Amino acid sequence: CSCCPGWSAVAQSCSKREWKPLEDRSCTDIPWLLLFILFCVGMGFICGFSIATGAAARLVSGYDSYGNICGQKNTKLEAIPNSGMDHTQRKYVFFLDPCNLDLINRKIKSVALCVAACPRQELKTLSDVQKFAEMNGSALCSYNLKPSEYTTSSKSSVLCPKLPVPASAPIPFFHRCAPVNISCYAKFAEALITFVSDNSVLHRLISGVMTSKEIILGLCLLSLVLSMILMVIIRYISRVLVWILTILVILGSLGGTGVLWWLYAKQRRSPKETTTPEQLQIAEDNLRALLIYAISATVFTVILFLIMLVMRKRVALTIALFHVAGKVFIHLPLLVFQPFWTFFALVLFWVYWIMTLLFLGTTGSPVQNEQGFVEFKISGPLQYMWWYHVVGLIWISEFILACQQMTVAGAVVTYYFTRDKRNLPFTPILASVNRLIRYHLGTVAKGSFIITLVKIPRMILMYIHSQLKGKENACARCVLKSCICCLWCLEKCLNYLNQNAYTATAINSTNFCTSAKDAFVILVENALRVATINTVGDFMLFLGKVLIVCSTGLAGIMLLNYQQDYTVWVLPLIIVCLFAFLVAHCFLSIYEMVVDVLFLCFAIDTKYNDGSPGREFYMDKVLMEFVENSRKAMKEAGKGGVADARELKPMASGASSA
Repeated sequence: CSCCPGWSAVAQSCSKREWKPLEDRSCTDIPWLLLFILFCVGMGFICGFSIATGAAARLVSGYDSYGNICGQKNTKLEAIPNSGMDHTQRKYVFFLDPCNLDLINRKIKSVALCVAACPRQELKTLSDVQKFAEMNGSALCSYNLKPSEYTTSSKSSVLCPKLPVPASAPIPFFHRCAPVNISCYAKFAEALITFVSDNSVLHRLISGVMTSKEIILGLCLLSLVLSMILMVIIRYISRVLVWILTILVILGSLGGTGVLWWLYAKQRRSPKETTTPEQLQIAEDNLRALLIYAISATVFTVILFLIMLVMRKRVALTIALFHVAGKVFIHLPLLVFQPFWTFFALVLFWVYWIMTLLFLGTTGSPVQNEQGFVEFKISGPLQYMWWYHVVGLIWISEFILACQQMTVAGAVVTYYFTRDKRNLPFTPILASVNRLIRYHLGTVAKGSFIITLVKIPRMILMYIHSQLKGKENACARCVLKSCICCLWCLEKCLNYLNQNAYTATAINSTNFCTSAKDAFVILVENALRVATINTVGDFMLFLGKVLIVCSTGLAGIMLLNYQQDYTVWVLPLIIVCLFAFLVAHCFLSIYEMVVDVLFLCFAIDTKYNDGSPGREFYMDKVLMEFVENSRKAMKEAGKGGVADARELKPMASGASSA
């Protein structure tokens, strides 16, 4: 308004005009959208390049150690023996020693051959290998050795597979002969599972999983149902639950402090019957330690009690927000399924990313290694394409997660700022997705890129730390861990700020930087409320996750206890508990996201409106009751209400002078 002629009069009229959210819509951060599109085009170029250079055929059909692709005719490679062979009838890759794994380079250290068929049964001797070749036409020894020479040649021990040859079967779509018995990869399993020291343990664990797969599936569904039920229950018991948790925390602190002081007094009054100076010194050390613990617990309890006392009124806001969040899920039931669509999109992208990475691993020009076998390597600037590919993994994954946050924010904002809930769109979620695609993809791309800029250095430092483990000095290790910790904290703060920036964008359709600035100002001016919601609310949701995991784990113990077909059911129970926590985290994280969006909407609502005619609140009746109770408390408190008045004051002084 200040930009107009006669701005003072216009400003006065503007201050009387009702603020209407969700009306002005314009595309935000278009340059960042174009940059993201160009980046995705680059990702597509990498995929196309890897396929065009023949990597797709080498990945799907497989190739031997001499550069021949199985299942087709091949051209001769210069200075490489056994290359250029016709493998039209040999469609499968067979490894002479499939159990020889290189865990560092993540590949099989064995000669690979193209064969006509995989050995379905174990071959214990060279005679068995010879009979298999004669009956099936599938030679398992080197191309230079005829089947008739398997048992007579002195080179058979080098050119033939390691005995006994395990039974194997072709991997679907990838034409590799893989051992049927997974104990062949015991070393690899031991590298991943540190507690496995005996192959028999691994067999029992895996047999437990295979035998109880129906129970595992049922328990996973149980965790899903419990998560959905808990989201409904929280709405109805939010008020009782918060105060129960608050009372339990206070009583626990008081009880712990009292026990420590009681132990100290008892230890001090006990007669000193020790005979040796060493025992007397130990008793004095224990008494001193108890005194320190008791004093520390007392200080902690006093501070905790003061914090609870200061935040007791702000806890009421947390309760109200949780109650309104329950109503949001009733009016917007599709919010419950939002984690599924996000997970589905992430899985599709990850599958594409992994396939392209596999293509990149087999693309390039043939190069002869030290053993005389062929490896495919990319030379020149193109060898750094995988770095671009890794950045794409992080940025696009964060972009998908940010789209979920923007979709949820848009739907909740629509619910909050619609006075008559009967006038809500038929599907607010789809309406939010439509607004995201039409207006705010650039904002989401910019926010996800900022997270990527923080995440990549942290991952590089973590990689350096893992590579230098045991080699660096204590100072370097401390510096690395400190940097990793600082970057992790920065990433979490930016994630929280981004989420609130998306909410501000959904309300006012401003660009990312403007929305982030506005959201930051609101959060700072309501720091105590934010701290209360994040501590009390997050603690409630964490207890909900623990409840779901414990309930699912208890049901799993009761069901698995009746299974007599195996002896070890630790791994099935761990799988069930991990899945239960993942499901609970996905559902309750959406609940937490809704609460955060509602709080920002509530804060902006109190900024632009005061409940007077023409500037009515948009908030729910529960939040309205909170505001009215706070105003009554301020009037009754007199001077004591100054602090509360400051808290209930509109979040920006410009709200009244706009």
